[in-house]
Parts: sequence; structure tokens; C-alpha cells
Amino acid sequence: MRLIVMFDLPVETAEQRRQYRLFRKCLLNEGFLMMQESIYVRITTNRQSAALLEERIRHALPSTGLIQTLLTTEKQYNSMHFLVGSPKTDIKNRDDKVVVI
Repeated sequence: MRLIVMFDLPVETAEQRRQYRLFRKCLLNEGFLMMQESIYVRITTNRQSAALLEERIRHALPSTGLIQTLLTTEKQYNSMHFLVGSPKTDIKNRDDKVVVI
């Protein structure tokens, strides 16, 4: 499964920019990869691990803005169409490299 985090955060004041940086840093520390600006994705093993991950992200939420998550299966994620550009072939973004312990 993939947990996708999409956000639109204001960056008009110094405090808003600080909250943006802290939220983005939290996503990167949790293992998310940037799909495109303001859209990050991470592979999870099941719905329960996605829910726990989402709960950990809640601790870094900024006070303003819009943040949404979407949980998709690998089949749904792989059916994504690229209208312009091409998919990233980064090894960190492949589900066949996930080891479940």
C-alpha cells in the first residue's frame, strides 16, 4: 500500500515558513519521498501501519493550511498515468525492495 500526503501550506510569514519546513522535515524523517512539490508518498505494509504513520505525522501538523492523506493499493498506485514526463526509477520507490519483518 502507499500513503500519499498532499498539502498546501501558507508561507507568507517567517513562522509559516518555519512550520512548513518542520512539517516537510517530519515527512522526510518518516521515509516519505517527494513525488512532486507538496505531494509525498511512502510504502506501507498494511492499513494499520498506515494509520500509525498518519498518527505520527499528526504531531508535526502546522496550525494553518490544508493537509490531506490518501491510502492506495499498489495496483491502484501502479495504474497511475503519466500525461507528461516519466516515472522516477528510484530504487527507494519500488515495492519489490520492501522487507516485512
